[in-house]
Amino acid sequence: MTDSGEEHVGESSNSQKKSKRQRQCHRHTMEQIQRLEAFFKECPHPDENQRNQLGMEAGLDPKQIKFWFQNKRTQTKTQNERSDNNTLRTENERFLCENMAMKESMKNIMCPKCDGPPIGKEERARNLENMKMENQRLREQHEKISNFLSSVLGRSFVMGSNLAPPKSTLQTSSNSSDESLLSQICSSPIGYPPQENNHNNNNNNGLAHSININNIPIMSPSRQEHYEFHHDNRQKKDMFEIVVASMNEMFELLQMNDPIWVDSSSDGGCFIHRESYERIFPNLNRPYKSATARIESSKDCGVVSMTAIELIHSFLDPVKWMNLFPTIVTKARTIEVLDSGTLGGSIQLMYEKLHVLSPLVEARDFFFIRYCRQIDPTTWIMVDVSYDLFNEIQSGVPSYSWKFPSGCAIQDMGNGQSMVTWVEHVQVDEKKQVNHIFRDLLCDRQTYGAKRWIVTLQRMSERHNFAMGATCPTRHDFKGVFNDPEGLKNTIQISQRMVKSFFGILNMTDKLDFPTSSQLNSGDRISIRKNEEITQTKGFIATAATSLWIPLSFQDVFNFFKNDKARSQWDILTGGLKVMELARVPTGTFPGNCITIIQSNMQKEKLVLQESSIDEMGAYLIFAPIELPTITSIVNGHDATKVPILPSGIIISPDGRLVSDRGNTANAQNGSILTVTFQILICDNINSSISQQQHMEAVTSIHSLLSTTILKIKAGLGCSD
Repeated sequence: MTDSGEEHVGESSNSQKKSKRQRQCHRHTMEQIQRLEAFFKECPHPDENQRNQLGMEAGLDPKQIKFWFQNKRTQTKTQNERSDNNTLRTENERFLCENMAMKESMKNIMCPKCDGPPIGKEERARNLENMKMENQRLREQHEKISNFLSSVLGRSFVMGSNLAPPKSTLQTSSNSSDESLLSQICSSPIGYPPQENNHNNNNNNGLAHSININNIPIMSPSRQEHYEFHHDNRQKKDMFEIVVASMNEMFELLQMNDPIWVDSSSDGGCFIHRESYERIFPNLNRPYKSATARIESSKDCGVVSMTAIELIHSFLDPVKWMNLFPTIVTKARTIEVLDSGTLGGSIQLMYEKLHVLSPLVEARDFFFIRYCRQIDPTTWIMVDVSYDLFNEIQSGVPSYSWKFPSGCAIQDMGNGQSMVTWVEHVQVDEKKQVNHIFRDLLCDRQTYGAKRWIVTLQRMSERHNFAMGATCPTRHDFKGVFNDPEGLKNTIQISQRMVKSFFGILNMTDKLDFPTSSQLNSGDRISIRKNEEITQTKGFIATAATSLWIPLSFQDVFNFFKNDKARSQWDILTGGLKVMELARVPTGTFPGNCITIIQSNMQKEKLVLQESSIDEMGAYLIFAPIELPTITSIVNGHDATKVPILPSGIIISPDGRLVSDRGNTANAQNGSILTVTFQILICDNINSSISQQQHMEAVTSIHSLLSTTILKIKAGLGCSD
């Protein structure tokens, strides 16, 4: 009886608990579920305020909202994992089937030429020996033909790096001796039909069509990273048609004024009249023009302190091309040499990245054909034109850029100088809105216009000439530091490497931004990258940069930074103490163009290597800390090619506003754009990884350095907010 009563009491208790759980677990209505599902799509992780608001709207308790979102996230994760597992299982089964099929095929391998059994080891050895003999025969034939042509032409004749003669020999209306010899000796040259244009009746075109494409002494480009592109004869013929038409167009653009070129009343330059251009040059090699695309065109000329041959050699070598225009071209490489002239490549596919030297501005990428040829014994023309083959590659970059026939004419003046006339004609379509402080500079012809190319070429040719004459004591202020000419050469070379390295990191392509940091202003950019190059400090490097407008001319701002007495006002590394200039190597006639070695009274064992430069288009000041023993080794002439260096620097540009625009404003001021960039080493162990905490500590540290320096610069210039 007692047991029966206890059993009854137990059943009653269990039923009460079950009914209690049923009362606590109630389903949401369809309206509530739909509301929760819609909010989940927008925000899977609502905060407390959002949960309270959602609970009021759906008529649910915030805890119910919290638990529903937790369950929903778990359910979604499980579904995704199940879907991924099914996909991976299917891929695995497919790979197993393919592997089994390949194993079966290997059992029954056949000779692809005769459908017989594969050749044996002895036959392979005989074939290899035959190939070696054929290779030796071709090498001897190549040498014989080169010697024969050299004796006939009376000058050195090199047929390129390949053993066989050039695959294509372009022919124009001229009957040059080179072409006739090649047509007799080389088998099956590819003929090129004369270009037919409606405007070829112009008298200037007679000279344009009478020039032999192969009559140019060109240096073979340096070894570069190449893309894997292979073009058949038809594709090359299309390319040759484009470059010959572009060369003819460039020749006329250089000769003509009205109606193609129109004078600009704002900046004193000139630009292309679109209607006249499209009427005279109805070329089908045109890009698609969207509503946001704009066309930039300009022409300028100037005297450059280099010979025409030196310039042409530099233009066809991507490394030298970057060295001549370090503030414009940050990357360049040869993709393929399409045609070889008498001393190397004359027509080649190239890639370049142009940059305005601020992380706030997108770079411009160009894939183009570069074509150089000699007009007469003292005159050369170089033309660049985009080729539509690279549309698929370019579609992924932020800024789509297209080169209409652009380039320059070089006339050797016979005194070590050349007159260079530059034409720049491009279409750009920025996918991102241009930052407001760069709008005037970019939307006019100043940033990538012909004048900037000419001015940069003049400045860098001047630096090149000073470096070549660095062993002349009368041209350099040694201050008793450089006793060895090799040490002076080392200093110039490592400074050039420092400048090139600094310009290369400003676009911050390998970046890891931290947009969630509340400390970052809209104009600040911070990135972290892993560096393994021996010429830079190995490890994880943090880079911080910002650009801002300063109500002073860029010349005044540059003079402030060049003043050693004012350096303690903005350079935190000096600790507010004075600095002393230990050595100075001029790189130009202007006193501000030089390389200096600076010592701070705060850290006498750590010196600063600095290079500064200024021209009418802007200025820069780039510096890097180097240990005293390292500097001593460099100055004494020891090998400095592998000395790691981590540069920081300052870029100063005009703000791009024209004088006429300032005149329309009552309180208009001269202005400049200041870009400040710092780099610091976070961790020197490239084999390890850095934690999120190290990331954030590095961001905080370098951003603090950047912000403090900007405040000090503003205070020193007297333009604080």
